[in-house]
Amino acid sequence: MAKARIVYSCQSCGYQSPKWLGKCPDCNQWNSLVEERQERVSHPRGELSLGSKEDPSPIHEIDTEAEGRALTGIGEFDRVLGGGLVAGSVILIGGDPGIGKSTLLLQAFAAISQQGLTCLYVSGEESQRQIKMRAERLDIAAPNLLILSETSLERILDQVKRTKPAVLVIDSIQTIFTSSLPSAPGSIAQVRESSGSIIVLAKKTGLTTFLIGHVTKDGAIAGPRVLEHMVDTVLYFEGDRGHSFRILRAVKNRFGSTNEIGVFEMKEAGLKEVSNPSEIFLMERPLQVPGSAVVCSMEGTRPILVELQALVSRSFLAVPRRTTIGVDHNRVALLVAVLEKKMGAKLFDQDIFVNVAGGVQVDEPAVDLGIIAAVASSHKEKVLDPKTVFFGEVGLAGEIRGISQAEARVKEAGKLGFDRCILPASNISQLTHVKHPQLTGVNSLAECWKLLF
Repeated sequence: MAKARIVYSCQSCGYQSPKWLGKCPDCNQWNSLVEERQERVSHPRGELSLGSKEDPSPIHEIDTEAEGRALTGIGEFDRVLGGGLVAGSVILIGGDPGIGKSTLLLQAFAAISQQGLTCLYVSGEESQRQIKMRAERLDIAAPNLLILSETSLERILDQVKRTKPAVLVIDSIQTIFTSSLPSAPGSIAQVRESSGSIIVLAKKTGLTTFLIGHVTKDGAIAGPRVLEHMVDTVLYFEGDRGHSFRILRAVKNRFGSTNEIGVFEMKEAGLKEVSNPSEIFLMERPLQVPGSAVVCSMEGTRPILVELQALVSRSFLAVPRRTTIGVDHNRVALLVAVLEKKMGAKLFDQDIFVNVAGGVQVDEPAVDLGIIAAVASSHKEKVLDPKTVFFGEVGLAGEIRGISQAEARVKEAGKLGFDRCILPASNISQLTHVKHPQLTGVNSLAECWKLLF
């Protein structure tokens, strides 16, 4: 019998040390090392092997004709996944507690089961009755949707071999444990061993698997960082408790783009997909108010119009405040410096607050012109035209640089009834065929300043 040894594992990154340390030398977290007993786990030969007995083949002779993707029945979900579910893929979903991860997967599984596919939903946190109560609230009644309340890895794998489902979900991976390890469920060793066994099973059998992961107080998925490298897709379900909107964002996807997002609205009957998020985000926009500007941001292939709000007020502090929500703080500080240097705006004694309405996060340089327009409008107490959309990157010399996918942005603005777009002059040559909305090209911040004020 192998002798167990004591190791200290970091609960944030998985770093192991033979002795206790107050600070993890790998991720610099304090008091994150926990004592664990580690024993050598003996697996039958070939049990953890992903490969087959085939010989190596030249890459040009490998057949790539797949069975095709399975649609979940939720358009926004399929968009983020890259067009649907790939057989044998493993998808990790993280998000704050109560954000709607389980609700989303339960709705998706109900739609998949209507196609005649068997779905196995394994919950380590809720009983079968609790899941049934949620299904009744969501009006879900699918005979091919199987519910299992279990935390033992060995029993879960046995049930998968018996039922042979097409899709599997583990809710959540931190609650699953294997009897081959003495550590407690949720520890680094248990999460690594349990997820590794499930991933091997998925790759061998072609079972599409969803793993729901808890998140830490910093917003990262709990457990070893290697877990995100092992899976095929990592999704984050984001949202503010003060808003009903939820955003599903891919940070890793081996079978699709990582730039796509899915927008949902949380209602009493579950999550409802939002096919036109621009209209929703601009629904309550105030008109004829200084400090409000509409910008167009690209999320993958989808243009989204959002409202940027700025408030500039006299500061009585030694160091004026620069507060931002939804945009990069450093980017706003840079643009304020450009305004002061190139346009002579006296903002050194002003508090500046910038917010993206609706709880959306925009981080591309194309919103620079909108930020400057909103800040200048609030500072000068002059209202911007509510039918005008801004987009363009602003350089340190005050020049307006061209952006990508300008035509898609202009079409989205025209679709929502905007009459004018102020954009970089370098993009105008590519849009000569556009008749509506009116396009106004600017080369520098000074030209934009004359147009607005």
